[in-house]
Amino acid sequence: MTGFPGFLGSALLPRLLERRAGATATCLVQDRYLDTARERLRQLTDEHPVLRDRVRLVVGDITAPGLGIEQADTDTVAEVEEVWHLAAVYDLATPQPIAHRVNVEGTQHVLDFCASHPELRRLHYVSTCYVSGRYNGEFAEDVLEAGQAFRNHYESTKHAAEVLVREAMERGLPATIYRPGIVVGDSTTGETQKYDGPYFLATFLRRQLPVAVVPAVGDLDTVRVCLVPRDFVIDAMDRLSVLDRSLGRTYALTDPQPPTARELVETFAAHLGRRVVWLPLPLWPTRLLVGHVPLMERALGLPAEALDYFASPTSYSTTNTSTDLEGTGLVCPSFADYAGPLLDFMTSHPEVDAKAMV
Repeated sequence: MTGFPGFLGSALLPRLLERRAGATATCLVQDRYLDTARERLRQLTDEHPVLRDRVRLVVGDITAPGLGIEQADTDTVAEVEEVWHLAAVYDLATPQPIAHRVNVEGTQHVLDFCASHPELRRLHYVSTCYVSGRYNGEFAEDVLEAGQAFRNHYESTKHAAEVLVREAMERGLPATIYRPGIVVGDSTTGETQKYDGPYFLATFLRRQLPVAVVPAVGDLDTVRVCLVPRDFVIDAMDRLSVLDRSLGRTYALTDPQPPTARELVETFAAHLGRRVVWLPLPLWPTRLLVGHVPLMERALGLPAEALDYFASPTSYSTTNTSTDLEGTGLVCPSFADYAGPLLDFMTSHPEVDAKAMV
């Protein structure tokens, strides 16, 4: 597994080992995160005794050839049968060189590792719904190339990385692709590791007076914000990963009925005790203003890059996901049901910030 001890990897690891009796897991961890990974593993083992003596931490780096694994650790990864590649740069403002090195070159190194293990049963690759870029309309799970433009280097490099994975699949690599939407906290507890995405909106609302003036940079009732709580993403990947029919498939892991921009803002505002006054503004001048006026982003708590997603013309088909999860009882929770826990957790845990592991 790459991406441990990140937000998704930390939650996914216990689920995988609970379902795979007798298996062990090796987590590739950057040296600077080794202490964090050890502490996270200790906490997880206390909560999930099934992990005890079944998880090994190996120092490495997906941006290095051979995944940066030291010669002394090569035996540890010699008999890998399943790979979960979660590591990526998710920051919308990441410079292109960094995004390319981690998301594209890193994925190629993982694919090279997979190719060197002929006993590999499957690669599970975590992509993103936003390989769609600014596609106008419903983006299908089996589509990747649609002439779309991209809003940032995160989108373009994750698209390029999925191209590499699909090319490897055409050459015979057994793989499954998962495309989460905008992942937020747990739908029951609200727990999360960082406040980005829609949390920027919550920060923006909390910094305003009881009557909050909110820019409307898109059609409030047609733009849909494709949120998905972490627990659904984890549950879905866990269940889909063991199905024979999921081999070679791509799954959009997001709400099939996501909130509109109006529903998102007004639901958050109501929970925070704010009344919304909408101020229609064109997207690009507003984005330039927020991004270039000194301290504007910090004052608002809303980065310029986030505004793009409140004017997105894209929706996402979840046909593969819904079809292959049918009969399991697993469905994506409704935003109206988990918006409160997200905000309550945010209010009671100010120590969490918007920074992600890099």
